[in-house]
Amino acid sequence: MIARLETESGTDYLWFYCGGCKTHHCVPVTNPARWAWNGSTDKPTLTPSILVTYDMGEDHTPNRCHSFVTNGEIQYLSDCTHALAGQTVPLEEMP
Repeated sequence: MIARLETESGTDYLWFYCGGCKTHHCVPVTNPARWAWNGSTDKPTLTPSILVTYDMGEDHTPNRCHSFVTNGEIQYLSDCTHALAGQTVPLEEMP
């Protein structure tokens, strides 16, 4: 499975694994929908772009993941702080 739909408190969230961050990201796709979704869990498309910021480690190093998910592929924009910045790769199976 490439993406998984889960409902919490009446809102549907689409979850997918991010190979750049090596963790899952999710976005709300209903109630209210903040991202448009094509309805596919095999080859999802989400718009607009997805921006995730987080701190890592004891020193709280700031990290950034900025991407587009289109037809089952994730395009990492050049402002990402991980090794996949600037690359487009197929979404990985959910671990």
